[in-house]
Amino acid sequence: MKKNNLAIITARSGSKGLKDKNIKLLNGKPLIWYSINAAKEAEIFSEIMVSTDSEKYAEIAKECGASVPFLRSRANSADGSSSWDTVKEVLKKYKEMDREFDTICLLQPTSPLRTGKDIADAYQLFNRKNATTVMGVCEADHSPLWENLLDDSLAMDHFSETDKGDLRQQLDTYYRVNGAIFIVRADYDINNENMYVNSFAHIMPRERSIDIDTELDFMLAEFIIAQKRMQ
Repeated sequence: MKKNNLAIITARSGSKGLKDKNIKLLNGKPLIWYSINAAKEAEIFSEIMVSTDSEKYAEIAKECGASVPFLRSRANSADGSSSWDTVKEVLKKYKEMDREFDTICLLQPTSPLRTGKDIADAYQLFNRKNATTVMGVCEADHSPLWENLLDDSLAMDHFSETDKGDLRQQLDTYYRVNGAIFIVRADYDINNENMYVNSFAHIMPRERSIDIDTELDFMLAEFIIAQKRMQ
């Protein structure tokens, strides 16, 4: 039986680091367009919606092909509000409209290089494993074994207790959650349950895992997109 899947793209206004980054033009298109387009290309969603607190963002989202049936509440638009609080609010609002879903896919708009195939493949994993959650991950840039803390003196006496120079090729591969894809059953309450129980990783390459937070991130994403268009 085909599942009733909802894609939620979270795009509140008021970004502190990069002003209006969620609608900032990236190679001629608003940043949220890339997540909306990837969700459409996945061809698995009954609804693709943008959760925003801004009328301006809502109009741009609609122009990009997403649904914005309601604006996000002020309580869930503050800096301290979590994505999961937003998801619960969205589900509550849809339920009031007599619409319910089987699964939720949270897509942050700051991951513009994630593709429709990434999303579709993550859903295949979700269904194959009968998972509770699936999260996008990518290989970490560096092994944590090459990192350590520094105190105020900046002394590095014990920064590396052993010489790992000859072990570079033998170190385990570490992964990090990239924030690009998060799939969960609609009836699962992550606030009250451990999100890592019956959870599986959808591995994505680092170049499609860029999370835009700074102007440098934005420039890097622009470069990668431009390079792909030239291929």
